[in-house]
Amino acid sequence: MSFKILQYKVKTIIENNNLTVTRRLTEICELLKKSIIYYDWVGFYFADQEEKSLHLKAYAGEHTDHTIIAFGKGICGQVAISNKKFVVKDVKSHSNYLACNIKVKAEIVIPLFKNGKNIGQIDIDSHTLNPFSKDYEDFLVWLNDKVSGIL
Repeated sequence: MSFKILQYKVKTIIENNNLTVTRRLTEICELLKKSIIYYDWVGFYFADQEEKSLHLKAYAGEHTDHTIIAFGKGICGQVAISNKKFVVKDVKSHSNYLACNIKVKAEIVIPLFKNGKNIGQIDIDSHTLNPFSKDYEDFLVWLNDKVSGIL
């Protein structure tokens, strides 16, 4: 599916004020998982600054036990601290990887900013080694910018 079509579909979901924010986030996760063959798990985590933890709010894919992740733990926890995107081409090569599923081979995490503050992130796991291109990174940054508008 082309980026233009994905962007159109994401905008349509975001603009649907008849749905709760959580439902819109879930629909975005489902759209990405269904549309991009190597996206096997897609989720949005949001930060609790007092607890220094991330909380899973919406996802598509297999169930995960990692509904709360401490800042600094795993790729997601590192992004919560660094405020920078993180692409892991091969999770076996990363010492701070938090295993969610034995099938996962690669992960990308893009921080989500609201008013310049890192409030969460989109996390994507793939069963394919090194599947994440710069174009998809850019698309996910765009997506998070649009999502921040409904938060």
